[in-house]
Amino acid sequence: MSGGALVLFSGGQDSATCLAWALARFATVETVGFDYRQRHAIELDVRQAFLQELRRGFPTWAEKLGEDHVLDLAVLGQVSETALTRDLEIEATASGLPNTFVPGRNIVFLTLASAIAYRRGLKHIVTGVCETDYSGYPDCRDDTIKALQVVLNLGMESRFVLEAPLMWIDKAATWTLARDLGGERLTDLVVEHTHTCYQGARERRHNWGYGCGECPACDLRARGHQAWEAAAA
Repeated sequence: MSGGALVLFSGGQDSATCLAWALARFATVETVGFDYRQRHAIELDVRQAFLQELRRGFPTWAEKLGEDHVLDLAVLGQVSETALTRDLEIEATASGLPNTFVPGRNIVFLTLASAIAYRRGLKHIVTGVCETDYSGYPDCRDDTIKALQVVLNLGMESRFVLEAPLMWIDKAATWTLARDLGGERLTDLVVEHTHTCYQGARERRHNWGYGCGECPACDLRARGHQAWEAAAA
């Protein structure tokens, strides 16, 4: 496809798969990450290792992979009283949402990403949000992404396309997508060099990757990997 792409790449499994998805489709791909003083800041470290190994293992994709942008969003951490930005026990809130929900996070991320895309001449903005196998975050819903696309295009007089390739698939299908895109080499890379655990735990390596094995993010990832392996057996 034409127009080039900017991928919101956090360093986690979903965004890593989205990055591979974009590299398989677009001639030019750049990445952006956000430091919002997240409790699991280890993801900012592993994303560099992932990018390095991706370039090494996939020379064709390496030719397409351009600049990596990292934005300092300390202000988001300052206004968020959540278990992802404070040392709080992860639990459900009165609203029914887990206290890992950072209000406005994806809206802010996509707005700033569109500003970079505008400056860099990139049409497609790729995000790993999903409302099929997720924690109920309202800013991950398809309606939110569609509405935000309209707002960004009106506000910037542009024709951005917000791409959400994982929107309607579960975590097992995300593993399948990674395998279809890059084979076992890519799935091994996702296991070894991404991080999704909310606790930021990097001491324990499971067959699905590193993490505490107990938080909601680890639970989703583990159950998805188990279902994927069972389907492939």
